[in-house]
Amino acid sequence: MISFNYEVEFQLDNEEQFSSWISRVILSENKKEGDINYIFCDDDYILEINKQYLDHDYYTDIISFDYSVGNELHGDIFVSIDRVKENAHDFSVSFDEELKRVIVHGILHYAGYKDKSEEDETLMRQKEDEKILMFHVEH
Repeated sequence: MISFNYEVEFQLDNEEQFSSWISRVILSENKKEGDINYIFCDDDYILEINKQYLDHDYYTDIISFDYSVGNELHGDIFVSIDRVKENAHDFSVSFDEELKRVIVHGILHYAGYKDKSEEDETLMRQKEDEKILMFHVEH
């Protein structure tokens, strides 16, 4: 089950469409959908998570905690709306596109994709692009 939680003045206009898309992305990676919680927050909130749990003292757009069991994906995905807005501006893309990229990024981590090396990051970007295109595909 996909759930959306809000710790900031922001709300997805179409939770059902996002939820359906995320479910299709999970299936497209031959994984099973477990409990996945998205927590939309601001920079200060995610900074505290980063400090407390990862011992990092910097802002980031996404932090994902992976509780997956075997092929079934479970986890908590924290998304800083402040970072998404700034990244969209910096990369000259729409807020919606950058939000989709960050939302799917966490799922791709759960599916086994990494982004620490240049090669891994290139594959992650390709997968993000591929999955973003699935957003408009209706079954």
